[in-house]
Amino acid sequence: MNYSQTKELLKKYDQEQLLKYYDELDDNSRKLLLKQIEDIDFDVLKYLGNKNSENAKGKITPLDDAVSIDDIEKNREKYTNIGIEAIKEGKVAALLLAGGMGTRLGSDKPKGMYNIGETKDVYIFEMLIRNLMDVVNRTGVYVPLYIMTSEKNNDDTVKFFEEKNYFGYDKDYVDFFVQEMAPATSFDGKIFLEDKDRVSTSPNGNGGWFISFVKSGLCEKAKARGVEYINIFAVDNVCQRMADPCFVGAMLDGGYRSAAKVVSKASPEEKVGVLCLEDGKPSIVEYYELTEDMRYETRDNGELAYKYGVILNYLFNIEDLEKNLENNLTVHIVKKKIQHLDEEGNKVKPETENGYKFETLVLDMIHMMDNCLAYEVVREKEFAPIKNKTGVDSVDSAKALLKLNGVEL
Repeated sequence: MNYSQTKELLKKYDQEQLLKYYDELDDNSRKLLLKQIEDIDFDVLKYLGNKNSENAKGKITPLDDAVSIDDIEKNREKYTNIGIEAIKEGKVAALLLAGGMGTRLGSDKPKGMYNIGETKDVYIFEMLIRNLMDVVNRTGVYVPLYIMTSEKNNDDTVKFFEEKNYFGYDKDYVDFFVQEMAPATSFDGKIFLEDKDRVSTSPNGNGGWFISFVKSGLCEKAKARGVEYINIFAVDNVCQRMADPCFVGAMLDGGYRSAAKVVSKASPEEKVGVLCLEDGKPSIVEYYELTEDMRYETRDNGELAYKYGVILNYLFNIEDLEKNLENNLTVHIVKKKIQHLDEEGNKVKPETENGYKFETLVLDMIHMMDNCLAYEVVREKEFAPIKNKTGVDSVDSAKALLKLNGVEL
């Protein structure tokens, strides 16, 4: 779009402040700004009018569809053989959500580049590739791996993988794509400028992975390869298993349309989302959304009724995801501290929340599925998230679990 077209577009949405410094910019900066404005999804602004109602939940009840650790052991050979066959046929792919930075770990680089080694270099990305290589070695075929980055970390991530020779993974089976961005606004709905030539934006939440995957053209590429199921997982869990043949086989054997790896909650108070039912359909309820009665409710065998905590490792049928693409995911409006330019053009780094960001969440994708299998894994073997430098869910706790599983650091 040219300047006049952009100005008309902004007038329609009452966002003309985004061109406030246009006359001060050089030609290149002007082009970049106009292109960024053209790419903005202004439709998200409509959600500001009902920001207090989008999180309303239906009737929540415990989940019955689950395979416990004991169930899995009894059927491991059957599930694994079914999964291996699907992987050998090229039906399974893995997708890594890797758009985050290592800020909370004291790093200004992508989170996956963080070094957790003690006597040698061992990177988070490296551990994930090692885990996926176990599947390759077992099945004899490479699993297509799609890595979703963000605008801020894409170049560093791609360069890092190239420098490390993809940690031994066949690069012909690895593709990178950048997550879609959403604008950040003030409390009165005005989109911020981050700089005179740049709109303030942020990634559109972990639920935005599929629309970003589709727009990148990689969904069509995956389907052309014969991929039918895609296992998405987060960058921070260094013990997790993705494209796990037993996991894949359990879902296929049961005829499920989606599946989630879960762990039994360590306590009723554990701050983890819980897989359950909402109005009879699979749903994930955040820990703060459970009432006290629900948190402590037990079954006849004494186990917690809401016991299955999700670990952001999901298996989806691509066909279902495409069908649901027309049904908009819930847009969550989150209060955040947003750096921006003030009325005088000065850069402001706020100490308190000053605006809204717009996010979609993968947990809402689960609720759009007809069913979802809860697949219980052993916490000590598959759940070692790195969210903090020390303490709970930290570098230290993850290292301890890696060592427990025989990994040399």
